[in-house]
Amino acid sequence: MTDQFALAESAAQLILARTALRPQIGIVLGSGLGGFADSLTDATRVPYADIPSFPQSTAIGHAGRMVIGKAGSTAVAAMQGRVHLYEGYSAHEVTFPIRVFGRMGIRAVILTNAAGGINLGYSPGALVLIRDHINLQGTNPLAGANDDRFGVRFPDMTQAYSRRYRETAHEEARKLGVTLHEGVYAGLLGPSYETPAEIEYLRRIGADLVGMSTVAEVIAARHMGISVLAISCVTNMAAGILDQSLSHAEVLETGERVKSTFESLLRAVLPRIAKDVAEGSDT
Repeated sequence: MTDQFALAESAAQLILARTALRPQIGIVLGSGLGGFADSLTDATRVPYADIPSFPQSTAIGHAGRMVIGKAGSTAVAAMQGRVHLYEGYSAHEVTFPIRVFGRMGIRAVILTNAAGGINLGYSPGALVLIRDHINLQGTNPLAGANDDRFGVRFPDMTQAYSRRYRETAHEEARKLGVTLHEGVYAGLLGPSYETPAEIEYLRRIGADLVGMSTVAEVIAARHMGISVLAISCVTNMAAGILDQSLSHAEVLETGERVKSTFESLLRAVLPRIAKDVAEGSDT
């Protein structure tokens, strides 16, 4: 059996050897949202292909590199793109970057994604904090033998998404004049978009958003005791809500349109999360 802990440690050491920074906050930038990493200062860019055992992004809009740098005075490790189950990767492979974050000393992660809006109160371009999720991807990254070096066999998911971080994000959004929603994210396998009947089902079981990522990463992060803030950009309304077809081009176009607002919010919350991490106030 592959020793995921040893592989994650090896990958983490390679990344840390290339920079003097020691970030405690990791960011995963989803479809169309990777531009934030380009604005980091004192930046070191490490292609995923250079990192041992690191999975390679194939989805459009995912650059496929780790950027370690500063947002203001806050050191961060930002992933420009992620991998997904629909690319053929296993749940263990999808969450390997989160394991690497943990071995790098990351204590908090900000996960971002492009999502389809189910809640009729949303519109394309809306930013939504994820307060909980529904895992409909048919797998779990913790299935199989547990490695106690990562975490306990049965990790609690009651507060998978940090309430404190969400409160911080709301406070900073108000200061910026940004409307910020909250909702429940349904994670599906993909890569096909959902049918109108599936969207109706998701609404009935309590989902506000739907996407093809994030859920496994959150589970792995909480397994390791890493606190989570997750932000969705509603890049399209889900199937059957509007009388139009869905396309990935629309996802990327909407991400481009909201990126300045999105980046302003990230820059506002990062120093406060860094302070919470330093003080151990991250639940």
